[in-house]
Amino acid sequence: MIDVILCDDHALIRRGIRDTLTDAADIRIVGEAGDYGELRTLLRALSAERHLDGKTAPADVLVLDINLPGRSGLDALHALKDEGSPLKVLVVSMYPEDQYALRALRAGAFGYVNKAGDPQRIVSAVRTVAQGRKYVTPEIATMLVESLTAPAPDNLHSKLSDRELQTLVMIASGKRLSDIAEQLALSPKTVSVYRSRVLEKLKLANNAELTVYAIRNGLVGE
Repeated sequence: MIDVILCDDHALIRRGIRDTLTDAADIRIVGEAGDYGELRTLLRALSAERHLDGKTAPADVLVLDINLPGRSGLDALHALKDEGSPLKVLVVSMYPEDQYALRALRAGAFGYVNKAGDPQRIVSAVRTVAQGRKYVTPEIATMLVESLTAPAPDNLHSKLSDRELQTLVMIASGKRLSDIAEQLALSPKTVSVYRSRVLEKLKLANNAELTVYAIRNGLVGE
């Protein structure tokens, strides 16, 4: 049996993924979380339970959304990687592969699936990841090959750090710097520094141009 944790801030989407996965006889959901804080609490609780059974990971697979309120799915990936967690992470996101897949894989994810795809692809991905193998779609495989052979990325936001990209997306979504600082547990000054770096790297002048850039490049919805 493959034990799975779900982390997505949209309850209806979580329910859809849960229903899809539990239709498979070899998969069961052992916990759900709606944000980074809930996820950390859940992981501690499940780790304590499974430790009594001689298991080192809180579950076999974590199905994780990138776009969480506050600290993002990428933050969770980095934290788990830094801790040396044996938990295998499958990122399931609304964003197309060309925006976040390579970042997620580099951050430690075992696979990346677009929510808009065939639901059964998530089942296959969970089974693959549970075996300790990477799950990549043909589109991601092509991107991986191109990333090895291409001389340079063709979009400016690929040069942003994960935190800078998160700041870009949050500003483009209409959040104020004070709101971003609170959600990310950072000082407003630090967020302002990230904003300045984003504007400089993207060669933009203000938040309006930043928002247009994000929409044109599919980083946020229109």
